[in-house]
Amino acid sequence: MVMENLTFGRNITRQYDLKGALHARFSLAADGSGDVLLDQNFVNDMNSSPLYLSNKNKRLLQRAIWNDTTFLNSINVMDYSLLLGVDTQRRELVCGIIDYLRQYTWDKQLETWVKSSLVVPKNVLPTVISPKEYKKRFRKFMSTYFFSVPDDWCSQESCDPCELGGGIRDDDIDMSSQSK
Repeated sequence: MVMENLTFGRNITRQYDLKGALHARFSLAADGSGDVLLDQNFVNDMNSSPLYLSNKNKRLLQRAIWNDTTFLNSINVMDYSLLLGVDTQRRELVCGIIDYLRQYTWDKQLETWVKSSLVVPKNVLPTVISPKEYKKRFRKFMSTYFFSVPDDWCSQESCDPCELGGGIRDDDIDMSSQSK
């Protein structure tokens, strides 16, 4: 339901499902196909055509992620994602936390052990980890790969506002459908 409401009435040209993990998180989706891209796609796109946030918007995003992940960790939930949509027509980013219904029960603990022992390369955490570790990895990823520029570079009053692919102006992030 969050996904449908997040993108309703918008012209979403790129959409990412971000978990904060890079191992096995790449989609071979064709450009413009409407497919949801993953973490490695996002990192690659940020290296070739970054989206910049004002410092103010990055702080707001980080605060929302901090609050949401604190709550999700407190109820033993993991394996959630940040759904991020890019609306080039409105020059906005829309985002919300999705897939937040899975608690870290014995079957997920077993999956963590199997994946870390047999599937995932050494020194790489699997996507399924304890809520505390998941929260830390998720926060670090979101802090690292969302780039910011000084607030006055993206103000509404600026005579040369930041362009998408160059920046997102203040008030251009819609975080209305975050988890609470």
